[in-house]
Amino acid sequence: MENGSTSKNDQNRDKKQSNNSDGTVSTSSVGVDLGSLATGSDDRLLWRCDSWREGDVGGEPVPMSREVRLARLEEAFKTILECVGEDPTRNGLLETPARAAKAMLFLTKGYEENVDMVVKNARFDEDYNNMVTVKDIEFYSLCEHHLIPFYGKIHIGYIPTGQVLGLSKLARISEMFTRRLQNQERITKQIAHAVVDAIRPSGVGVIIEATHMCMCMRGVQKSGSITMTSTMMGTFLDDPRTRDEFLRFCRG
Repeated sequence: MENGSTSKNDQNRDKKQSNNSDGTVSTSSVGVDLGSLATGSDDRLLWRCDSWREGDVGGEPVPMSREVRLARLEEAFKTILECVGEDPTRNGLLETPARAAKAMLFLTKGYEENVDMVVKNARFDEDYNNMVTVKDIEFYSLCEHHLIPFYGKIHIGYIPTGQVLGLSKLARISEMFTRRLQNQERITKQIAHAVVDAIRPSGVGVIIEATHMCMCMRGVQKSGSITMTSTMMGTFLDDPRTRDEFLRFCRG
C-alpha cells in the first residue's frame, strides 16, 4: 500500500526519463534487466487490516473486521451530513450513511488485493515474441487529494519472452490499482511494474488518459481537459520502432 515511504527496491532502482517525439514522458530502469525489477510476492501492495486496530488481545493487535469498518464509516458519513448542514434523520438521508459506507469500501477494494491474487495461474507458456496490446480499458478512481473521481481509459502493451498473461488479467490489474485512493502518475507506473512482476516481458508500455473531476467541478472548473501519462520500460523505451508501434495501436 502506498504510504509515501520508499521501499528498498525503489531505492535501488536507477531511473531515467526520456522525452518522446510525441511529447509523452517515459520512465525506465537504466542498465537493469526488467526481470530484476520483479517484486516476488508483492506484499507491499496488499492492504493490511492489522494497521487498524479494534483492540488488543494478549498484546496482539486484532484486525478490524468489515463490520466494524462499515460501522465507523457510517458514523463518519453521518458527521459529514451534519457538518454540511443536513439532517441525517430526515427521510431522504436515513439510509445514506450506510449506503455511502458500502460504496466507499467498494471504491477502495483494490487495497485488499495484490498482483498474485489477481493474476492467479493465468500465466501461459507461449512461443510468441511480438507485441500484445489491450487498449481502452475503462477505469474509475478516486483522487487522493480531494476524494473526487477521475476516470478514463488505460492502454497496456508488452512483448512476451515465453509467457503471456490472460487478457482479462490486464484489466483486472488495472482495476486493482485504480480502486484505491490514487493519482494518475502512480497508477501508470504501478501497472507497468505489475506486468513485469507477473511475466517478465522484454518491454512494457502503459498510457492513461483521464478526466479529473477535481478540475471540472471545483477549483479551476475547466471541463473538457484530458490528462495523459505514460510509462515505457525495456524495449518500449529503448527501441523507437517498438514505442511507435505501441502508440499507433493506441491511436488506431
